[in-house]
Amino acid sequence: MASTVSINIVAWNSMSFIPDLMKSIMAQTYRDFNVLVIDNGSTDGVGAFLREHYPDAMTIRNARNLGFSAAHNQGIRYALEHWDASEANARFILVTNPDILLTPTFLEELMAAARAHPEAGSFGGKLLRAFGENLSDEVMKETIHSDRIDSTGLRPHRNLTVTDRGAGELDQGHYDALEPVFGVSGALALYRGGALQEARQDDEIFDQDFFAYKEDVDLAWRLQQLGWDAIYVPQAKAYHYRGMYGPEKTGMFQKLKNWRSKPAIRNYLSTRNHWLMLIKNIQPIHALLALPWALPHEVARFLYVAVFDQGIKASFSVLRLLPSLFKKRSLMRAKRRRPARELRRWFI
Repeated sequence: MASTVSINIVAWNSMSFIPDLMKSIMAQTYRDFNVLVIDNGSTDGVGAFLREHYPDAMTIRNARNLGFSAAHNQGIRYALEHWDASEANARFILVTNPDILLTPTFLEELMAAARAHPEAGSFGGKLLRAFGENLSDEVMKETIHSDRIDSTGLRPHRNLTVTDRGAGELDQGHYDALEPVFGVSGALALYRGGALQEARQDDEIFDQDFFAYKEDVDLAWRLQQLGWDAIYVPQAKAYHYRGMYGPEKTGMFQKLKNWRSKPAIRNYLSTRNHWLMLIKNIQPIHALLALPWALPHEVARFLYVAVFDQGIKASFSVLRLLPSLFKKRSLMRAKRRRPARELRRWFI
C-alpha cells in the first residue's frame, strides 16, 4: 500500500544539509511517508550517502542540474502516477528544499490541518531561519535555530509583487493563527495530490520555463484560480538555512541595495520569472487597477537590471517564451473556477 505522504527533496551538491534534513525527517511523529530524492547531477557524494545510511529512500539521478521546477516535476509525476487516481485527494506531496530542518511534529500538524480542510490544496507551516556557526577551522558547525521568520506563507501586494509573509521579522506570536494565505513557500510546502493533478499541464506542475525562483508563486496563483485554498498552520514549525534573503517590508531604495548584493543570475531569473508569472496569470482588469502601484515598481526594476544585471537578456527571454506562456494561460483560463474578483482581494 502506498504511503499517504511522499517527501520529495531536490538535491544539488547538498551534502552540507542532507544529513541533518534526513535526520529530522526520520524523527517525525507522523510515520506514513516515503522519501524520494531527485539528485540533480551532484558530485559531492549525496547518492552514496543515501545508499549507505537511508537505503529505503528512493532516488532519481539526473545527469545534470535540471533546475528546481523540472526536478520536482519528476518527483511529483512519480508519486501521482503510482497512486490510484481516485485516491489523489487523500495523498500528499511534501516539496522540500535540502536546507530545511523539520521539528518532530511538523508533518503531524500539517496532516491534521489537511484532514480538517479538504477545500485546501496546499499547506505551509511557520518557517524560521536557521544559521550555521563554525566551531573551529574544521568542517564541524553548530546550528542555531533562530526566532527570525523566514516565511508564514506568500503575501501579494498592490504593486503585483508577492513576498514571504513576515520575512525578517522576529517571531513574537503575531503569526500564530491558523488561517488562509495566498500560497505557501516552495522551500517547504505540502500539496494535495488532487490539486497538483488538476494544476498539471502536460508533464509540468511547476512551470519548467522558470527553471528556478518564483515557480512556487506561479503555482500558488494557478491553484487559487482553480478554486483551491492554501492554509497556514503555525503549529507546524521548521527551520530554513536561506542563502539569499531580505526583510519583507523594504522601500525601493533598500530593494535596489538588496538586489545589488545578490548574484546577477539570481536577479536575472527573479526578474524574468516575475514577468512570466504576471503574463501567465493576471487578468486585464486587475493589471489596469494595479497600474498606479505596479508601474513605478516595474520601471525601477527594469532600469536597475538593465544597468547592473541582464535586463535586456531577461526581456528577450520573455519575448521568446511568449507563445508558451499564452498557451499555458489559455489552458488555465479553460479550467478556472474562482472569479477574478476573488483573486484580486489578495492584492489589496
